[in-house]
Amino acid sequence: MTDKVIVASDLGIKFNRNRRRDARIRELLFRGKATHIAKDEFWALRHVTFDVEEGESVGLVGANGHGKSTLLRLIAGVMLPDEGRVKVTQGVAPLIEITGGFIGDLTARENIHLVSGLHGLSKKAIAERFDEIVEFAEVGDFLDTPFRHFSSGMKVKLAFSVVTSIDEPIVLVDEVLAVGDRRFREKCYDRMQEMLSGGKTLFFVSHSDTQLRQYCKRGLYLRYGELVQDGPIDDVLETYGEDSGVPAPRAADPSVT
Repeated sequence: MTDKVIVASDLGIKFNRNRRRDARIRELLFRGKATHIAKDEFWALRHVTFDVEEGESVGLVGANGHGKSTLLRLIAGVMLPDEGRVKVTQGVAPLIEITGGFIGDLTARENIHLVSGLHGLSKKAIAERFDEIVEFAEVGDFLDTPFRHFSSGMKVKLAFSVVTSIDEPIVLVDEVLAVGDRRFREKCYDRMQEMLSGGKTLFFVSHSDTQLRQYCKRGLYLRYGELVQDGPIDDVLETYGEDSGVPAPRAADPSVT
């Protein structure tokens, strides 16, 4: 029997339209409890229940602003739910806001060691993977350049290379494969396929039907923060396309999912 590695139960999170989310976290930490809900708060996600088994590849579908990235952040543990719970039983490699852990005044070399270490890699493991990380990111000529001087594309390349080199069994991906030129995107696709072939669990957000079918067998459809469909990725994309007014064509080759 396959183990469940992500279990979301009646998950919900709310935001204040005029205040940042971290204000509620500050209240929780320093006052011991959150204050009452203001009238201008809204539920970004509510009543979301699902589970993911080890080795599954799940595509998260929905329009912008309907809760996809918020759900990934809850799974990653960088946000706290206001109701329900999400249980994650294995380590997570979050390819969401992936440059967030990098420090601008540190060099690329220093950031590789810092971020890899934060993800639990030993100094020996970092040394063993260092050259591969640098080669994949194509930053060999800029190793001793402060990260803040990198272009936005170079920053994401380095971050993608570092995060995908770690050993976490669950990978969360939020539109990151749009980075770089066509050749680099192909490298990203190949790296994703390697991770899936290695048995990793994938939770993938994309607006590309082609990518979703390529990497995912199952889909979750979020609409206005609620989970309205959980099923085969083709069925989910078809429903989403109909709701959007643009029917999504099914894959011609049923082996491409």
